Amino acid sequence: MVSSATVLSPATRPSLLFGSRARSHSGQEVDALRRGRVLIETAAHGMTGGAVTAKMYVPAKRPELWAQLTQYPRWVEFFPNVSRSEVLASNQSVHRVYQVGRKAFLAIAAEVEIYLQVYEDAYHSLQFRLEKGTFRDFGADLTLQDWQSGTLLTYAVQATPLIPVPSFLIEQGMRQDLPGNMEHMRRVLCR
Repeated sequence: MVSSATVLSPATRPSLLFGSRARSHSGQEVDALRRGRVLIETAAHGMTGGAVTAKMYVPAKRPELWAQLTQYPRWVEFFPNVSRSEVLASNQSVHRVYQVGRKAFLAIAAEVEIYLQVYEDAYHSLQFRLEKGTFRDFGADLTLQDWQSGTLLTYAVQATPLIPVPSFLIEQGMRQDLPGNMEHMRRVLCR
């Protein structure tokens, strides 16, 4: 059952994590995106967190992608480490979503759970903000912009786990995992 009792109003939508400015890409980056590469930038986020931005070209129009990306239970198909994704409440363009993920890290398998407020700016962005869960902080933005004959999809995440892990290890894990996860997402979106 979907209720709206615990969902924030759209008027309280947060700003994008890294701003809304679109930056131009170098010739090498444009070529890499056209060839299907995922561009990754990582950074530390506090002492024990990490931040990453991943960009990829998807040969589909924004409305086609939007229709799939806003089906939150399908996120288990998009990201292999997400084992559960369900909408707990909805109110216009704001949703309360519960997700469970599994990740092996330093020979330790961990399961994380997270309750998110998801804010939609139709056909442009999804903003995921931590309500509660197994993170000290978590935020992610997925933005869509027309590019070439398809869409440039940008996924920016910053997170700090409750378990103290040095930020360089978090960054390294993000740099290794996210390109493959994004490529998998593109294959699912383009089926």
